[in-house]
Amino acid sequence: MQLKLSASQFPFPPLLLIAPFFLWGTAMVAMKGVIPHTTPLFMAGVRLIPAGMLILIAAAFMGKPQPKGWAAWLWIALFALIDGTLFQGFLAEGLVRTSAGLGSVMIDSQPLAVALLSLWLFQEHIGFWGWLGLGLGVIGISLIGLPDEWILNFLDSGANITIGNWQDLFASGEWLMLLAALSMAVGTVLIRFVCRYADPVTATGWHMILGGLPLWGISSVVESQQWENLGGSDLVALSYATVFGSAIAYGLFFYFASSGSLTSLSSLTFLTPVFALLFGNLFLSEVLSQLQWVGVFLTLISIYLINQREILAGQNDTVTVGEIANIQQPILEASAQKLNPITLAVRESELENLPQLVKGDWRDGAK
Repeated sequence: MQLKLSASQFPFPPLLLIAPFFLWGTAMVAMKGVIPHTTPLFMAGVRLIPAGMLILIAAAFMGKPQPKGWAAWLWIALFALIDGTLFQGFLAEGLVRTSAGLGSVMIDSQPLAVALLSLWLFQEHIGFWGWLGLGLGVIGISLIGLPDEWILNFLDSGANITIGNWQDLFASGEWLMLLAALSMAVGTVLIRFVCRYADPVTATGWHMILGGLPLWGISSVVESQQWENLGGSDLVALSYATVFGSAIAYGLFFYFASSGSLTSLSSLTFLTPVFALLFGNLFLSEVLSQLQWVGVFLTLISIYLINQREILAGQNDTVTVGEIANIQQPILEASAQKLNPITLAVRESELENLPQLVKGDWRDGAK
């Protein structure tokens, strides 16, 4: 059973939807030179706490309500723990223990986890084209982030990877990037539950502050010389990453995530390494290889397939039986009522082309 709808998946301009991933990609470029001059947990806190304050200030000017009640604060606290403390902590520690390419592949594979969670919790339709797009997206970001030698050796050796290779792989920090990806995926899904009790903009601001405070607390105990080696250019890069790469990017992302398809929105995460690679080429003179250009192409194709999966499947703007359950009860009750019969005057000649059963029914109504 399907119900036709005229609304699109997201009531937002396409360029605005892409903005968070553009800002995240360019922020990664800005942060490349800062990482050697500071400590990971301190840097993660810098990306969260000042950005959260900016979001709350903006929310106050916009007239957004503050969270009220224990339920709202408990959901925000859980949101802060998973998407703030755990995600940024795993990400920061993983960046200093793994290569940037492999780390970006693992962190940007989180749309797969979001798709599975959305399918389980919200019964979001993915379908053949959606799964194909997710698969192409993972292949695309792998071609972008992994060294060409790895890919060529993998193709030549026929995936001859031993257990010892995997142990070396995860011992170098990739497991932290995987945990970061899972934390971000769970955080993306959690915003739906948080928004039942709090405004998405103010909830995003508070979760960044509450999630950043433990990072600074741990940093003050286990790290040293967090800011002594930072120069003027480092402060500019940190400011850009905080204001644009965190405050604006996260505010937009979780506002969009509070409605619409989580699978479609999360698939745009595949754009983050694309923007990072393109702007790295523009500002840092990083050269893209042929495999990386193929990865960029596959990534763009994957995003198109995921966001147009219902049109490609011939099911444009439909909802399933599970989604119909969310329609308001008065509408269901009205639709359940028996319809009154309608009497129509039909000419005898018009009935000759109808099937016999229908013809007989219409004859009774025409009498």
